[in-house]
Amino acid sequence: MNGYQLAELNIAEAYYPMDDPRMDGFTGRINAVNAMADRASGFVWRLVDEDDMSDGALSLRPFDNPNMLVNMSIWQDVQSLYSFVYTTVHAKIMKGKPTWFSHLKSHNTVMWWVKAGRIPTLDEAKEKLSHLDTHGPSTTAFTFSDCYTPLGQRLIWNAPKKECA
Repeated sequence: MNGYQLAELNIAEAYYPMDDPRMDGFTGRINAVNAMADRASGFVWRLVDEDDMSDGALSLRPFDNPNMLVNMSIWQDVQSLYSFVYTTVHAKIMKGKPTWFSHLKSHNTVMWWVKAGRIPTLDEAKEKLSHLDTHGPSTTAFTFSDCYTPLGQRLIWNAPKKECA
């Protein structure tokens, strides 16, 4: 999209430590979900920790809250990310989210555009999330419900397929 790619950060506050058996429904599937993302149409990159690339970034704790997990990735466009999140097994697995994660008072997902080939930092991602929480969706930081093109135009979603127009 005009030399830009879509960056996204999503966060979740776990009820229990990752090695707690009550998290097995999540941790036991993370490798398969990440592998599926890696093969998804439009996927570019995802954040991984230094220890084990298969489970993503489960060991990273960039927030003060030690139970806050992060996932950050880059996609070719909004539709590619949306398709992965809502039309694959990912959506079925995430139906269990209330079992593993608390309901956040802030946004749990933020998206923004980066120049193609540039990998944003976690600090940048945290700033985008903070901007979204403080100012609401804008060309700087947005959500699926209120998203923008790299040129700052609002994307219109066509129901019922929820494809970007």
